[in-house]
Amino acid sequence: MAPSGSSPPSALGRTERMVLAAVAAVLVVLMVWLRGGLHPEAPLERLARQSPDFNAALADGRPTLVEFYADWCEACRSMAPAMERIERQQHGRMDVVLLNVDNPRWQPELERYDVNGIPQLEFFDAAGGSVGRSIGARSGPELEALTTALVDGQPLPLLAGVGAVSSLPEAAGTDGAASPAAALPSPQAGPRSHG
Repeated sequence: MAPSGSSPPSALGRTERMVLAAVAAVLVVLMVWLRGGLHPEAPLERLARQSPDFNAALADGRPTLVEFYADWCEACRSMAPAMERIERQQHGRMDVVLLNVDNPRWQPELERYDVNGIPQLEFFDAAGGSVGRSIGARSGPELEALTTALVDGQPLPLLAGVGAVSSLPEAAGTDGAASPAAALPSPQAGPRSHG
């Protein structure tokens, strides 16, 4: 019987305690590694930080995928791992640019590309010309199909919420006369119109 006031004998021997400590250390190292190191960063933040400059990307002779996003956007966050994987797979063949809609620096681009919802993806060919747009969250396979077509110079796949970008016809012909397009009824009201 152990004297009063002393602790009971340890059920684990020295070897077992060393093995347990080693296993715990390996688990800690594994957890830190899986979380991305001591300073974990979510894929969306990593992509945004590594994103090339918008104008430089459009001028570098590679196709470009631009995502309009926000830090608080759950759909943007859910797409980020697939976007990051595509950026790695297509690195050097295509640019992936992220523009935060909450940053006033990008206000001209928000207006130019009529950003009314996020995530919004804009697709540009190697010459910097706009070839399509996607509004809303996309799955990994959809993003892969879209970016593969973009890199290969093919038409974008027909997916719900994806469309080609077209310009509106001129209101008057070159001779000053009204063009046939001017005689058409006015287009539908925009998404922010309530009248």
